[in-house]
Amino acid sequence: MALRRPTTDDLHLLAATHHFELSKEEVEAYQALIPGMFEALDALDQAPTNVPTITYHERDPGRRPSRQEDPLNAIIRRCSVKGAKSGKLTGKRIGIKDNVCIAGIPMTCASLVLDGYVPDIDATIITRILDAGGEITAVLNMDNFAFSGGGDTSTYGPIRNPHNPEHLAGGSSGGSGAALYCTDIDLTIGGDQGGSIRIPASWCGVVGLKPTHSLVPYTGIVGIDPTFDHIGPMARSVADTALLLEVIAGKDPMDPRQYDVSVQPYIQVLSKNIRGIRLGVLREGFGTPVSEPDVDTKVREAIKALQELGAQVQEVSVPAHLEAGGITWGLITEGMAASIYGSGVGHHWQGLYNVSLANALGKSLQAQAQDLPYQLKFVLLMGTYLNKAYHGRLYAKAQNQRRTLRAAYDDVLQHLDVLVMPTTPNKAHKYDPKRNIRELIEHGWNMLGNTAPFDMTGHPSLSVPCGKSNGLPVGLMLTGRHFDDATLLRVGYAFEQQMSWERR
Repeated sequence: MALRRPTTDDLHLLAATHHFELSKEEVEAYQALIPGMFEALDALDQAPTNVPTITYHERDPGRRPSRQEDPLNAIIRRCSVKGAKSGKLTGKRIGIKDNVCIAGIPMTCASLVLDGYVPDIDATIITRILDAGGEITAVLNMDNFAFSGGGDTSTYGPIRNPHNPEHLAGGSSGGSGAALYCTDIDLTIGGDQGGSIRIPASWCGVVGLKPTHSLVPYTGIVGIDPTFDHIGPMARSVADTALLLEVIAGKDPMDPRQYDVSVQPYIQVLSKNIRGIRLGVLREGFGTPVSEPDVDTKVREAIKALQELGAQVQEVSVPAHLEAGGITWGLITEGMAASIYGSGVGHHWQGLYNVSLANALGKSLQAQAQDLPYQLKFVLLMGTYLNKAYHGRLYAKAQNQRRTLRAAYDDVLQHLDVLVMPTTPNKAHKYDPKRNIRELIEHGWNMLGNTAPFDMTGHPSLSVPCGKSNGLPVGLMLTGRHFDDATLLRVGYAFEQQMSWERR
């Protein structure tokens, strides 16, 4: 079928959106040029999409589990995609966040807007998991379009906390945290743009790693902005987290986010002791206006345990840590607006474009944008306003200021190996379906103070459980130098082993 040619009325309307007018002579000239251009575009439209071939064909799209089967509402779909007969992940059952493409398995980003979309490609990390012998057994619940840290905005309903179902699992990868309490899911994948791996890891009492930016390819995954999109492993233990990272990390020629990617032997380093490791306790990570004192206390107890294991501990200050909000909002608002304008795939980069996603999301946004979550509507309004009123100036400044923020952390990390602080300043929020719109938005963003800055700078950041208070988990966050994710896993593993020994 031939593409629809623009009419004269279309040309006038399009010109108006770009703030100019067309003369009669211009219209005649452009209409004369259009047929030749569109003949070539018709041929392009009929050409193959040129996406990678799917190599694993044993795929059962499954079904949505009942609440009795999944009392935490962590799982959107039980499915089965089996990989190679052998490999590092043989026998491992993996749950995947609902923004990662798995060919033949519906993906919705937990939103009505993408209801009915079925990817025709595997994300690169899916191929790597299957090549390593893993089996994908579930698509996991998340916050609607990944735009809250609360865990209660999914169109499928709130994700409950495994330690107290009256509380939330956190977000946006809440299902990836809570599903680790299912007996038939061993490992999960989460995504992180403001803390969305580490928040549910902290609130659910599991391990979650936001890898160094670009260490794990983002190809085939729905994101917010390529400059701070992260995807990473979550598990019940540091060792399993390291195992999954070892499988999914590394260079992908189809991902333009990557330049030189330095991969380490993540499993091999775990057994090394941490005597002499230099830890910096970040002063600005404690005692914030939204901090809960018991959270700070538990983390300081964990730091003392690390010191007893031989780590050298000193307090450090990075004032810029408290000033990262402007950078975060400058990037998220206009970055997400641009992503939506580009139907989720955007422009101006080389790599794998998800053609089917662009088509599905573009059509759905025109038909049912009213179904977008409140958080995303607000960000789209602000991103569009800032772009129109200030012509991209604030996004550009935020991108430039990222270098300054990154340098502030790099400066202290020249003399330290790891920065230490609470993952979130507060424990899991209680679920309240009566929150008004403002409260819903605010409570979904009030835990980002320690996590979001490291999305903007790209430093690797690991959350490990460090105990409970009032029955709810507390997370210890370790942040290190770029592409030194192995040191974080080594420290986290040593602490985890110490905690396990003390519980015996």
